Amino acid sequence: MLKLYLDPGHGGSDPGAVGNGLQEKNLTLDIALRIRDLLVNNYNDISVRMSRTTDVTRSLNERTNDANAWGASFYLSIHINSFNGAASGYEDFIHSSVSDTSQTARYQDILHEEIVKLINLSDRGKKKADFHVLRESNMPAMLSENGFIDNGSDAAKMKDANWRQRVAQGHVNGLVRAFGLTDKNDTHRVIVDGTQIGAFQDDQNVLDAVKKHLNSANRIIVEKVD
Repeated sequence: MLKLYLDPGHGGSDPGAVGNGLQEKNLTLDIALRIRDLLVNNYNDISVRMSRTTDVTRSLNERTNDANAWGASFYLSIHINSFNGAASGYEDFIHSSVSDTSQTARYQDILHEEIVKLINLSDRGKKKADFHVLRESNMPAMLSENGFIDNGSDAAKMKDANWRQRVAQGHVNGLVRAFGLTDKNDTHRVIVDGTQIGAFQDDQNVLDAVKKHLNSANRIIVEKVD
């Protein structure tokens, strides 16, 4: 079971970065809610807890304390960048103390690869920093910066709900790969002579069940479970 702590940056009295008529707190919440819904609606063995699901103020300590008390297995913080109006692109961070060969770094490698496939922003690379949520969380943690709100080109994408959905899907694809999540729609049941003898998510288990009854059964049905 993956216990994902999903943290939309800022909120409430803290708007985060602002620019081009946008506020970071609204974008991060929108993307995080999309990530949550994609995960819980489509994948098995995933539990998602969010630092906020509405526009409320949560301190950094409240966020990491909550994740630690819950016993999260991965902390994912969603942010939008800002700099000088000229900078653009996507980047993500793990804590500066983490080695390049650590499990956290491997998770970052996978998520970064999947996100940049879909986000349609320049790749600013995988980075490290001493951010509170990365330092004070007891579990592997990553923070993603999904474009620059003060850059006109990036901001135009942020205003597009379809783009925000792709951002969410990129994060989900990374989590699915990193943690081996199985699709709810990929469960198959094996029915032998009218009796279901099992329902399996792993293809090899389906084949093994069929093989076991192949010589004795009159009819074997493999049916996808919706």
